[in-house]
Amino acid sequence: MEHKTEKSILIKYKEYEGINNLPEEDRALVDMAVKAASESSYAPYSGFHVGAAVLMENGKVVCGSNQENASYPCGLCAERTALFYAHSKYPKSSVSAIAIAAVSDGNVVSFPVYPCGACRQALLESQHRKGSPIRIIMHGSEKTQIVNGVESLLPFSFKLGQ
Repeated sequence: MEHKTEKSILIKYKEYEGINNLPEEDRALVDMAVKAASESSYAPYSGFHVGAAVLMENGKVVCGSNQENASYPCGLCAERTALFYAHSKYPKSSVSAIAIAAVSDGNVVSFPVYPCGACRQALLESQHRKGSPIRIIMHGSEKTQIVNGVESLLPFSFKLGQ
């Protein structure tokens, strides 16, 4: 006889309608992510311009944007661009929060933008450096979703030493 247990995973997140309903600090971070997407993204192939704004524990904000390349997959996502630069610029400070937003055809997309698998793993690594959850703010013009901790996006994560 086979013994098995069925389990489930509950993901808690906050959802806000419209950017004006966000707390001011989150709204400012989202605005920086939108600006990065609009002004520094290089996305001639997809036309999907993504920006990320990383809030460090030292209060500094570092922005990044997606950088595409004709030799796919040589490009880099906005989240990893921002995270890697943040850790390079402020190696003794950890990440507190990250906001992610995308612009297409000159407008912020209506749906929240979620990190890809590689970015989720990079976020997890950053979270391990911090030792506590990173707030992840995924913005769309109609709604914004916020999770507290990468495990909500990557429940069965790869962790060294386990």
